[in-house]
Amino acid sequence: MSAKGKSVTELSAPPIDWRENAKDLSAGAAGGVAQVLIDIVKVRLQTQTRGSALSAARKIWAKEGPAAFYKGTLVPLLGVGACVSIQFGAFHSFRQLLESYNDQEYPTQDRSLSLSQFYLAGGAAGLTNSVISGPVEHLRIRLQAQPHGAGRLYAGPWDCARKIMGLAGPAGLYRGQVVTLLREFHGYGVWFAAYEGLLAVLQEKTQKKREELPSWQVAICGGLAGEALWLLSHPLDVIKSKMQSDGFGSDQKYRTMRHALQLTWTTSGIRGLFQGLGPALLRAMPVSAGTFVT
Repeated sequence: MSAKGKSVTELSAPPIDWRENAKDLSAGAAGGVAQVLIDIVKVRLQTQTRGSALSAARKIWAKEGPAAFYKGTLVPLLGVGACVSIQFGAFHSFRQLLESYNDQEYPTQDRSLSLSQFYLAGGAAGLTNSVISGPVEHLRIRLQAQPHGAGRLYAGPWDCARKIMGLAGPAGLYRGQVVTLLREFHGYGVWFAAYEGLLAVLQEKTQKKREELPSWQVAICGGLAGEALWLLSHPLDVIKSKMQSDGFGSDQKYRTMRHALQLTWTTSGIRGLFQGLGPALLRAMPVSAGTFVT
């Protein structure tokens, strides 16, 4: 993870520091728990409930109680920290590959990455991360979307994973993986490119080196990058949530990503592809800001 007040592109790639990785895991897990309170509202809006985020939150509170907002907490605790470490570790590796390419192709120029190369490195990091994020988010979404009370389908994440594999085999854990790959590549490409672009603009405006920028300015750049991520990748997230909360066998509604997109467009139009955007944006600013400043 980037050092405080310093661009991720300015960090070298030292040997694995297990203490730093542990820090990334802890910070990521804490961030995952903090996200759950808002994330369940986003998932319900994407898969079940019509109306505003506030009305959805009120329904969850009235029908299921305050504990319902913590559904799926264990999954982020176990998976999100690892995802954060993988994202940044993979990003550094792909950044170095692109810097080496720049050195070889343009030896007389600055080896720094262009915004399109930042997008490519971030997207490649997202693809790497999707190996874990796909099944982790699948379990989280099923736990958050399941009925309450007597209609409850899963006792917890392990029970959820066991039942999915019983119905669809191990591959069932990766349902919606194609749209997950698209969302991770595009979303994290935008995330890293937006962060680096905003820092570059800020550095030019203030005539300061990156390490001289105050933490609050770095946090704002990170927060705005998070907003850009969700604004530009939310339709993919909606389709992913619909597919990962869908039934199995005769109860399956969406056959493919394209089918899910067609049905969503037919029934709800463009608005249907942005259901739950409000909670996503509300969550993105503090979580993304904290990630880059940590």
